[in-house]
Amino acid sequence: MSNGEQDGPTTADSSGGVQSVDRAVSVLEILARRGSAGVSEVAADIGVHKSTAFRLLNALEDRGLVEQVTGRGKYQLGFGILRLASAIPGRLDLVRQGRPVLDELASAFGETVNLAVIRSHYAVNLDQARGPAAVAAQNWTGQLTPLHATSSGKVLLAHQSPAARKELLDAAGLAKFTAHTVTTRKALDSQLEQVLSDGYATTFEEYEDGLSAVAAPVRDHTGEVVAAVSVSGPVYRLDRKRITELVEDLKAGVNRISDRMGHLS
Repeated sequence: MSNGEQDGPTTADSSGGVQSVDRAVSVLEILARRGSAGVSEVAADIGVHKSTAFRLLNALEDRGLVEQVTGRGKYQLGFGILRLASAIPGRLDLVRQGRPVLDELASAFGETVNLAVIRSHYAVNLDQARGPAAVAAQNWTGQLTPLHATSSGKVLLAHQSPAARKELLDAAGLAKFTAHTVTTRKALDSQLEQVLSDGYATTFEEYEDGLSAVAAPVRDHTGEVVAAVSVSGPVYRLDRKRITELVEDLKAGVNRISDRMGHLS
């Protein structure tokens, strides 16, 4: 017989709990993006009354996940976040986090997809996935490639500071690989500015005759560009029109890797 009490939470209680969790997570994301925020700002961002925002911040503060900025009436992320993050360092690994996305992109585009980072004054490919149309493609994994003549290299160069970029190019030089290779700093700088504007880089027969590529940046939890993902293939198949068609899907895929690396987009 029932005594009028329920064995578990009511539907209303359950949905309210989920809503509270969602709001608490939203507060953490707001502080991660802004660096710090006051009660009124948090309330406005998540669409609640100031008293509700204060209760959320207070609960998170009790757990060490947020803390007050002394004398400013604002809150910032607390060191409790590091305690949680320290439990997953092994997952914050480029190859591990990137591999599923590389496979998806290679299958969708039918071309070779590479993940590259800077090593010394080169771009080195850490991992590669091949699409069905790229069965006989070259294996680029582990190979050092020139920064100025590859799409990944241009992405990585574009996001360096001017001083770091100069140092890299001074060490590497601007070797000519084909008739299409960019070999002057002025022309390369112009291209790199375009990369920053467009959010991706392209190359057309600049490193190898008959080979074209497009690449986009991968960011880590600090927002820094730590890698580039490129799609490469024969220029007769991966021409400018085809690259225009696939570049947004490439960016979306690369953003998924960034998300897996802790980047807040």
